[in-house]
This record gives sequence, structure tokens and C-alpha cells, in this order.
Amino acid sequence: MAAADHPARPGQERRLVPSLRKIFRNLTSRLRLGLFGRTFLLLAALMLVSLGAWLQVFFSMELGPRANQMAQRVITAVNITRTALIYSNDAERSKLLLDLATNEGIQVYPREVTDFTEALPDDNYWQRVAQHIRTRFGPETQISWGVNQVPGFWVSFQIDQDLYWLVFEREQIGLTGGIEWLGWGATALLLSLVGAAVSVGFVNRPLSRLARAAQVLSRGETPAPLPEQGPLEIRDLNASFNRMSKDLRQAEADRELMLAGISHDLRTPLARMRLEIEMSGVSEDARQAIDEDLGQIDHSIGQLMEYARPAGTLPQMATDISAVLADLYERERSHTASMGGELDASLEPGLRARITALDLKRVVSNLIENARRYGRSTDGQAHLTMSLHAEGGTLVIEVSDRGPGIAPEEVDRLLRPFSRGEAARTGVSGAGLGLAIVERLLKHVGGSLKMLSRPGGGLTARIEIPKAKFRNYQLDSDSQ
Repeated sequence: MAAADHPARPGQERRLVPSLRKIFRNLTSRLRLGLFGRTFLLLAALMLVSLGAWLQVFFSMELGPRANQMAQRVITAVNITRTALIYSNDAERSKLLLDLATNEGIQVYPREVTDFTEALPDDNYWQRVAQHIRTRFGPETQISWGVNQVPGFWVSFQIDQDLYWLVFEREQIGLTGGIEWLGWGATALLLSLVGAAVSVGFVNRPLSRLARAAQVLSRGETPAPLPEQGPLEIRDLNASFNRMSKDLRQAEADRELMLAGISHDLRTPLARMRLEIEMSGVSEDARQAIDEDLGQIDHSIGQLMEYARPAGTLPQMATDISAVLADLYERERSHTASMGGELDASLEPGLRARITALDLKRVVSNLIENARRYGRSTDGQAHLTMSLHAEGGTLVIEVSDRGPGIAPEEVDRLLRPFSRGEAARTGVSGAGLGLAIVERLLKHVGGSLKMLSRPGGGLTARIEIPKAKFRNYQLDSDSQ
């Protein structure tokens, strides 16, 4: 017995299912299909397998009855032809043979011992037909696929001592043609795929709507309420999402109100304390020390407010990053110079990205402020550099200093809120939120922040944000 004839062992079946699952997972991941594509592909594959299995079962069930029916037809034709030839006279026999050939497609030929016969094909159907015929007429009955290179289904019979061939056209007693079955199968498959696409679309549409609403919500925007209709599970899911969105909007409004109250309730007493210190009779040194402490408290409050403030909504039109940074550079250069430092810039013109000008200024200002505070070189001054350039589809903004730098293992810790690099950069206190604010704002626009050691000493804060394609912001401009 050939290896293919052995039934699959249980272990082989258990290994087959994970293999098919792995193939399907690899195929869908390579094609980068979404939920609709994956579900449709799975249903299509299952329908193909089911259709193939159904056709196989149908052919198997049809084979036996069809073979019996066609064999009985051949037996009946042989008996009728034999009887007609026996009881017809010689003058009428030629007319009878002509009528059988013309009307019934049955031809009768004399059988010779020297006839060259062709064996039946090794096909289950034709072998079954031949077996039924031999069972009826005897094992000596000759059945051939062709005689003397004339194709057909040839069956021998005998009248007294005379031998004859009865020839049938193969199409008369064969199975239905493959092209016809192929047409029916293709029609059934097409209807099944259309039904699968409609069904998957019906199930996938609410999920796609929910995914788009979740993306809008993740960008800090307010999505339109989802329709609370359809199947029970979809209604419950959409209702829960709508409640969550409403609660988030309410929490955002409460947080903004709380921030305004905190800013007013804390900074007003600080301003009053400064005024009282100016009017008091304390020494100049004591007044300056207290003023510095109050300034540090005010700075910490400002950082807390900045960290709590949400990121702005992504703009419909891409922002001119080069122009925003050029404006920011003029302001920060003056501020750095007033503190005894210097700020240089190298900005590539005409670069755009999907980020608001306010958020971009918040990000870069925090990095420059961080560099001014912690990146002083050995002369006690801050020597800073700001640059902007494109690398493929990414915009790179770098703020560099010539300070003591930080250890690579400290980077992850410093990006967390309320963390400061006091071990490396002492002498300055703060809330430790500057880098955390930068990273949170960059994640909102799909960007990232890296802290890299600068050749020659110092630290480089590297910002990477996706570059806006010209097609996107050109279309946005036309729609305004």
C-alpha cells in the first residue's frame, strides 16, 4: 500500500491544525490585512474547502447509481438489438441497423478475431459499468474503449455463431462533463463569496466605526456619538463608548477648571508675598534668597500646569515647522543671551508636519530651558545649538549643549515624571517634568524623543516626528 493510502494518524492531525493556523497567520500578516480582509479570507478559504468536500461527496454518491443506470441502459440496448436482429429477415436487417445508427446513435459491426481492441481506462466509473455488463452477459463479454482505432464504448454480443460489436458514443453513457460542473461550482463559489463579503461587512462596519472613533478620542478630539442600534452586543459596546467619551470630556473640563483655580489660588499669594518682601525691611541678601525660592515655587507650579494641560488637536493643515522654529529661535536667543549664554540655529526651510505650532513651541522650549538649566559648560554659561533637517520621511529637531551630559542608563528614568538628574547635574532644582512633558506631546503626534551623547562632550535631545507629504497639506489648503 502506498504511503498516501495510509490514514492520517492522530498525531499528524494534531500537527496539521496548528500548521494551517500558522500559514493563515503568516499570510494575513504579510498582506497587512485588516479585520475585514482577514475575516473574508478565512471565510473564503473555508468555503473553498467546503465546496471541494461537497463536490467530492456528491461525485462519490453519484458514481454508483450512475454506473448502474448506464450499465442497465447498455444491457437493454444490447438485448433489444440482439432480439431485433434475430427476428428480422436479411432484407430488412440493413434498414434496421441504419435506423439504430441514425436515431439512437447505436452502431452494430461484425466482430473479427483480428480486431485490435483498446482496454478501458483505469477509472472507477467505467470499470463499474463494465462489471455490471459482464455480470449480466457473462465474463466472456468483450468491452473495449476502441476497436481498430475507432473510439467509443464497444460491447460484444453473439447471435448463434455470429459475433458482433455494439458501439455507443462515450458521451451518452459517461458522467456529466467537467466544464459543466466547473461552471456550477464557480457560480456557487461566487454567490458564497458575495454572501461572505456582505456578512463580514455587516459585522465589521460597527467595529470600523468604533475604531475610527477611538482614534479620534486618542488624539484628544471629541468623536461623534456612536449609534446605539443594531445587535445587542454592538448597542452595549457603543453605549459604553459614548459614556466613556462623555466622562472623559467632563473630566477634561473639570481638570481645566481645577488648573485655573490652582493657578489663581497659588500664584496670587506668591505675588502678594513678593510685594510684602519688597516693602519689608529685610536685608538685600535675605530678600534675594526669598525671591529666588518664590521664583522656584512659581516655576514648579508652571511645570505642573504645563504637564497637566492636554495636547492640542491635530491640525487639518500641516504646520510649517521651519517658520515656527525660526520665530521661536529669535525669542529664545534673546532670552539665552540675557542669561549670559548663546543659542545658534541651523534650520532647513520649507519643512512641514502635522503638529500644532503651540505644541511644537512647548516641546522645543522645554528642551531649550532644560539645556539652559542643566547644560552649562565649564565656563558656567550655556552654549546651545538648535537644528532642523529631514531624514527621509522624518523631521529631526536637535537641541544640543556642552554640559556634563547624562549616563545612558539614566535616560529612561529622566523621561519619567518628577525625575531629575541631580547626580550628574547638581545645583538646579525643579519639578522634574520638562522631559516628561516633551515625550507626552510627541507621542500625541506619533513622534519620539531620544537623549544622545554629543561628540566632544554634552548632550543632544533628538526629536523625530513624521514629515507631512506635500499631497496631504496641499489638499488641506485647497479645501479651506
